[in-house]
Amino acid sequence: MDYGTLRGLIALLILALFIIIVVWSYSKKRKSGFDKAANSIFEEDRKEEINKQDTNNV
Repeated sequence: MDYGTLRGLIALLILALFIIIVVWSYSKKRKSGFDKAANSIFEEDRKEEINKQDTNNV
């Protein structure tokens, strides 16, 4: 096996890994988890606002 063949196999492996990651990240099973993670920052901000309002009312 020469150097060119090895580079070709490695390129195919990297391409296959890329396709697997893309399919995994766009699968419907993962959508709810990603949506929850994306919206978690807004939940934390809302909790901070509620805590600030509670301390101002005391």
